[in-house]
Amino acid sequence: MIEKSYLDKLEEHKGIIYKMVNLYADDEEDRKDLYQEIIFQSWSAFNRFKGDAKFSTWLYKISLNVSLSFLSKQKKQNRTKEQNTFDHFFEPPELSERADWLYRCIKQLTEIDRSIIMLHLDGFDNTEISEMMGLSRNHTNVKLHRIKQQLTTLLTQK
Repeated sequence: MIEKSYLDKLEEHKGIIYKMVNLYADDEEDRKDLYQEIIFQSWSAFNRFKGDAKFSTWLYKISLNVSLSFLSKQKKQNRTKEQNTFDHFFEPPELSERADWLYRCIKQLTEIDRSIIMLHLDGFDNTEISEMMGLSRNHTNVKLHRIKQQLTTLLTQK
């Protein structure tokens, strides 16, 4: 019953994971590894999900933490590639040329800025973003304004 509930919610919100994976992993194998790790960590934590926050908010927070941890580990060590047991589950959506360009521009931002703009683009308000990122609301407002300016510059340099 719990597994079914988790899988239903995961299916409904898998776009969140795809976004994080595409923003924080550069090659296909790393994206698969990161996807698998997010699935594993979210499943491990699902029994502690009380519904105080929206599932999407909860999943974003886990996805972000796992992604940042993944980057940190990747920078510290050369990892050996292993066969991903979730290969059949990882089917990233096709991106339009404009969406691909936007992702490439967003990937040029700092790790934290990437997360902030993706949360904003997904419709989270600044209060929710502040809570998820552990920032004050004012700091989030300022950062979001600066990120938009950076993206405007990057997007017009095509």
